[in-house]
Amino acid sequence: MTHVTDPEAAPPPGAEPELESALPPAVLGSLSPSRAADFKSCPLLYRFRCVDRLPQTPSLAATRGTLVHAVLESLFELPALDRTLEAARDMLPSAWQRVRDEAPEVEQLFAEDVDGSEFAEWMASAAGLIGNYFRLEDPSRLEPESREQLIEVIVDGLRLRGYVDRLDVTPGGDIRVVDYKTGSTPREAFEAKALFQMKFYALVLWRTRGVVPRQLRLMYLSDTDTLSYTPEAEELARFERTVLAIWAAIQRAMETGDFRPSPSRLCDWCDHKALCPAFGGTPPPFPQNATLTDPRDDLPAVRNP
Repeated sequence: MTHVTDPEAAPPPGAEPELESALPPAVLGSLSPSRAADFKSCPLLYRFRCVDRLPQTPSLAATRGTLVHAVLESLFELPALDRTLEAARDMLPSAWQRVRDEAPEVEQLFAEDVDGSEFAEWMASAAGLIGNYFRLEDPSRLEPESREQLIEVIVDGLRLRGYVDRLDVTPGGDIRVVDYKTGSTPREAFEAKALFQMKFYALVLWRTRGVVPRQLRLMYLSDTDTLSYTPEAEELARFERTVLAIWAAIQRAMETGDFRPSPSRLCDWCDHKALCPAFGGTPPPFPQNATLTDPRDDLPAVRNP
């Protein structure tokens, strides 16, 4: 039987909880949607990121995604009528400073840009993505419940957690989960992979609020497109079993040190390809007394596009 605990839940006023329920729930591990997806796609990649904790080189695309997210998060701090395209684009310099403050390593991206032309072109591309966002929706007509919201729940000792770009909630209680993507819309064959992250969020919200989100919406700013999905409770229950199975497989791999590579076309973009045995490399020795990185330390300033 699945046991679910809301980490923020508290007993009602005046209640006398039993000793066992008064204790904090035992947490055996934590999992974010990105790391669960890593293990699904390549267990060795998961090991490199969460066990060996190898550094990742920032990329122009990922850093631009972080920049655009920062602007769209700040945009909703303005009064509704002030949420214009011009105002959003004016936020780019301060958003870039915020990204640099949170991830100083991004400075190296433009270390050889002597005349600043590459940086100017890159900033212009971010401004273009923000323009595409305004083609998809009018932010002056929206009042999100939250932005960049941390959500978490404990299921059978596993803490599921992540940050949601935006939550829209109607007066009637219907929930829409919104995620901004600065990459291109996936082909139909890859839609399930794109929705994995959103179903993860939907599961946590269902378990914490008791309400299945009415809509999961991915906004692809590169080609001005959206992908929307309506989950059901039975589907989320199955998804929960999938996530718990992924965690069980991670635990078995931790016990044996056996994290096998799973080569794919994505390998060409992997920071750790030179260490992968599938390409003639040798991984570092498996750490003694290895522990996993908690996703609280696994939510970097630089986002995936």
